[in-house]
Amino acid sequence: MTISRPATARPPAMADVAALAGVSHQTVSRVLNGHRSVRPATRERVLEAIAELGYRRNSAARALVTARSATVGVVTTGSPLFGPSSTLIAVEEAAREQGWYVSVATLRQYDGATLHKALEHFMDQAVEGIVVIAPHSDVADAVESFRAPVPVVLIAARELQPDVPVIPLAVDQRAGTRLAVEHLIELGHRRILHVAGPQDWLDAVEREEAWRAVLTEHGLPVPDPVIAGWTADRGYMVGLDLAQRVRAGDGPTAVFAANDQLALGLLRAFWECGVSVPDHVSVVGFDDVDGSGHFIPPLTTVRQPFVDLGRRSVGLLLAAVDGGRPAAELIAPELVVRRSAAAPRA
Repeated sequence: MTISRPATARPPAMADVAALAGVSHQTVSRVLNGHRSVRPATRERVLEAIAELGYRRNSAARALVTARSATVGVVTTGSPLFGPSSTLIAVEEAAREQGWYVSVATLRQYDGATLHKALEHFMDQAVEGIVVIAPHSDVADAVESFRAPVPVVLIAARELQPDVPVIPLAVDQRAGTRLAVEHLIELGHRRILHVAGPQDWLDAVEREEAWRAVLTEHGLPVPDPVIAGWTADRGYMVGLDLAQRVRAGDGPTAVFAANDQLALGLLRAFWECGVSVPDHVSVVGFDDVDGSGHFIPPLTTVRQPFVDLGRRSVGLLLAAVDGGRPAAELIAPELVVRRSAAAPRA
């Protein structure tokens, strides 16, 4: 681009971008908002002008003109675990696709007072809606007690009371567990152990309850689950004990792990102890983390559709902001069959 930047002491405005790119300010606005009606060559000129001028959109001015902040607040626990972190990334990407800003509040404590403080902070920022990623039961409890003046989408695996003014959204943990356990039953397994996650995590509780229900429906024994946590280290320690039981002939023929990291630890322990997967014992995980197809053996697991979860959460929120009354949604997961589960040996 050969036109030089106008000499001015003030920050560049949209009109400066339009003049430099040789387009109208409406065209600049359409480029900034991601409209597809702008020709690629025109879009490229506008983006070059934005880069050359160092233009930054004035969010405060935009809010004054439109009477809308176009900002979504997101509450998260800051967990580095796959589920919560993937959900946060998906929500942020979905909001940006819609041209909305995202303000994130990360909670280190999960009590009601801390959550209320975060939600009140969002109110000061004039957010138009809030998404709460609530893997813990106490976070969900606190959200239910908060009466926000803006729509709230709660991403949590729990049912809400009818009078709670929150839009619930979740991946169907019970359906995913049913897919995993019934897959093992169809392969011929009758002794299916569950290595469970922390009991203050909603997903872990849902998966354990669904595992019990499926075994009971099929008239199979329900052994005591092993409460392990979420990490591969804990899965490894549990696996060392289970390996001895499997080798002695009184262990499970299949293990349903509450997440893929637990499954990874189990696989390592079984390998070290000479227990072959799936020849001696089958293992099924949950989440389909990146790389689970390269575990040894490749892990059969339940895939959670986090991208879809993010898009639906933002879609529900924007529908509510526009005056709609969206209903609760459950998103179906899918079973990914690989090589870590097979029929039990006679």
